Amino acid sequence: MTNISEPAWFPLALRLDDVRVLVVGGGMIAANKVRLLLAHRARVQVIAARLDDEMREWEKTGAITHIATSADARTLRAAMPGCRLVYAATDDREINRAAAAIAREMNIPVCAVDDPAPSSFITPAQTHRGLVRIAISTGGAAPVLARRLREQVESVIPEGTGELALFMQEQREHVGRACPDIMRRRRVWETFLDGAGAQAARQGESARARAILDDIIAGTTTRGEVWLVGAGPGDPDLLTLRALHMMQNADSVLYDQLLSPALLDRVRRDAELVFVGKRRNRHTMPQEEINAELVRRAQAGQRVLRLKGGDPFVFGRGGEEIEALMDSAIPFQVVPGITAANGCAAYAGIPLTHRDCAQACMFVTGHARADGTLHLPWDSMARPGQTVVIYMGVSALPALCARLMDHGLPADWPAAIVERGTRADQRVLTGTLGTLARLAAEADIGSPALIIVGEVVRHRVISPT
Repeated sequence: MTNISEPAWFPLALRLDDVRVLVVGGGMIAANKVRLLLAHRARVQVIAARLDDEMREWEKTGAITHIATSADARTLRAAMPGCRLVYAATDDREINRAAAAIAREMNIPVCAVDDPAPSSFITPAQTHRGLVRIAISTGGAAPVLARRLREQVESVIPEGTGELALFMQEQREHVGRACPDIMRRRRVWETFLDGAGAQAARQGESARARAILDDIIAGTTTRGEVWLVGAGPGDPDLLTLRALHMMQNADSVLYDQLLSPALLDRVRRDAELVFVGKRRNRHTMPQEEINAELVRRAQAGQRVLRLKGGDPFVFGRGGEEIEALMDSAIPFQVVPGITAANGCAAYAGIPLTHRDCAQACMFVTGHARADGTLHLPWDSMARPGQTVVIYMGVSALPALCARLMDHGLPADWPAAIVERGTRADQRVLTGTLGTLARLAAEADIGSPALIIVGEVVRHRVISPT
């Protein structure tokens, strides 16, 4: 192999069984690399005057071979012939670079840890579950970031994923014979992964997993389903793992106006996107037509994702949609989302409850009727000791504040409005029932926005920068 000027990306996806690899260093940095190499069944040789505790244990069990001396040029030149890879992994950059120079001179791929310049390859952060291996690289620019991303990936990969991959490998030929059409075959596997079959395979119950797989093969062509999924208040990072999973497996997505493009970017690329959102005074698709469209698509065999801002069951009309699905015997699943009250209040630094001033919290909708009137439980809302969160109330804000004062709350009662809550362009205004409508008008606050009324607004906190 010839030397190259820029380090190559090297995921350790090749087989290292019984391949000799030299590691220079005996401390924690070297141990991290040795641990990875041993997982790939490499034959590891270590040059170091001393070994840390973990490395000593490996030496005792014969997992590694130790050359107990300093990494001088003569020792390195004697040890490198026959090695396929070299890791320079001491805590001394000059020693690492000297070792890397010798390796490059001998045309042996070398990685100087956290130092791309003298390296001919870099090893990304990796996680593996049996046959499943995932590597994350920043091209050597930010290895700590790569490791942090690996930790996040590991947190969402269920235990037993290796057993699941092995089961799927063993069943590929069977499914291929049963489903020669590639689209149907993909649908079978996706349905299997979404259900109890995958869980059985993860638990090593191969017979049960096979039975479930055969049932799917027998009936997959006609079965459709609807998933009502809450997308949260705006920040894509607030999606639940379940929501993201369904977004990646849907055939079609019916979505609302409140969803940000960043959220839709996480939907599977070949899914059909259908906008059914409602804007004030203009309904793109009436609710009855949305219900009918969900039924029609499911009856055609699609996996239909009804993606809603916030939570489907908090002012999201999810209950009406489920009733329509039940009337047509359409299978469905509901995935809750972080509702706007929780997300916007948290990002604004306003606690919804507080031991000193709010022992209850009430959610109401401020959406006016067609004639402009507001029909709300004013006497229940206009009470101390609680927080009132008003959804969809921007256009009626002056009337909302006035009616709350009419029913007993003072003009100096704290109130706030959160526009585009949880998003990067979020704005928060705090005031009182007597001033909030004017402040919002002056700031040209628009939808989507959430109104919070109560003494908790005085307890708003902003993290120091």
